[in-house]
Amino acid sequence: MKLSSKQRKKFRIKNKLKKVSKKDRYRLSVSRSSKNISAQIIDDNKNITILSASSKDKLIKAKNKKNKTELSEIVAEELAKKAVEKKITKVYFDRGFYKYHGRIKTLADTLRKNGMDF
Repeated sequence: MKLSSKQRKKFRIKNKLKKVSKKDRYRLSVSRSSKNISAQIIDDNKNITILSASSKDKLIKAKNKKNKTELSEIVAEELAKKAVEKKITKVYFDRGFYKYHGRIKTLADTLRKNGMDF
């Protein structure tokens, strides 16, 4: 079965992360579309999602946003707030096949400012 270029890139990045990641850290997975962005913290040992935040949530939609970059900052702040409550600070960043640029970079920088370590 032939894989598309996006699938190959996602597979390469995920394999690199698995090699360098430690078992004591959770995975912070990011996905985005043309209008929305979401992030979740996943425990790969148990295969469960611990926390998630999305721009589709009612609390985030209620806040006034001007553009998609500000929306990603709001999502990052919500996720960081939830993570601090559950005492999660160390994660590794899985950006998928997205470039570390624009909204993905804004999300990562905001998470770092709010106490996440990756």
